[in-house]
Amino acid sequence: MNRDWISTAATLSSALPYLQRYTDATVVIKLGGHAMGSDEAMEGFARDVVLMRQVGVNPVVVHGGGPMINAMLKKLDIQSEFVNGKRVTDAATVEVVEMVLSGIVNKRIVQAINRQGGQAVGLSGKDADLIICEQTHPDLGFVGTPDSVNPRILDTLFEKDMIPVIAPIGAGRNGETFNINGDTAAGAVAAALKADRLLLLTDVSGVKNADGEVLTELKAEQIREMTRNGIIAGGMIPKTETALAAIDDGVRAVVILDGRAPNAVLLELFTEHGAGSLIRPDSPLPPLE
Repeated sequence: MNRDWISTAATLSSALPYLQRYTDATVVIKLGGHAMGSDEAMEGFARDVVLMRQVGVNPVVVHGGGPMINAMLKKLDIQSEFVNGKRVTDAATVEVVEMVLSGIVNKRIVQAINRQGGQAVGLSGKDADLIICEQTHPDLGFVGTPDSVNPRILDTLFEKDMIPVIAPIGAGRNGETFNINGDTAAGAVAAALKADRLLLLTDVSGVKNADGEVLTELKAEQIREMTRNGIIAGGMIPKTETALAAIDDGVRAVVILDGRAPNAVLLELFTEHGAGSLIRPDSPLPPLE
């Protein structure tokens, strides 16, 4: 008998407890611009998401698209400024951001999932008033911070076995269009859904200690202490801040993991060792019903 078949059967058998554990669970996945990678990587990600839906998980994909936005702005000869690492979004820029995120990027992900047999539906935070924003800071222009999230449309899609794919574009209370940081949008959606997991797909393998080793499981207070001590620094700070905010708002756990690794989502959810760094609340939550 083919050893590969035996190995595959053993893998499926060992995954059973995890498949059972995540039945009917909601998992929000932040897919970053770099983590999207090639068409081959997108195809693999889409297949993983469809498999999640097939075994009873309710996946929600919230995506970014910074590299694609940069490319379009350059093509249109629109200059961008950054303040403290955040893009200043004027009226011309927000039109491009919406076009790229809600159009090109969102539909690429939707089509990839549908080609793998799923039923994906593309949305932005403006649809059904999913994400209502306040302006983050006047100096940043049309950059928004989620003020309220109405998950009713997502619940409706879950009931129909559909997979929401959300572009991080929000609506203002006075009709404005706001560009939202993708991690922030994913955290807000996960909190509104009281998600079992928020998976932040990044370009690194997880949160590392002072020796450069990936820490596979951390409590919220450990994250705060590592930040105070400068061990967590640079681009990892916004990720961990998103994780802590989501946990404070009711998300059961957040995982920071390398989205470029094949089958990273499935490894995290359905294997014993998982992938990346799992961040939990300081006090244990009751088990899922």
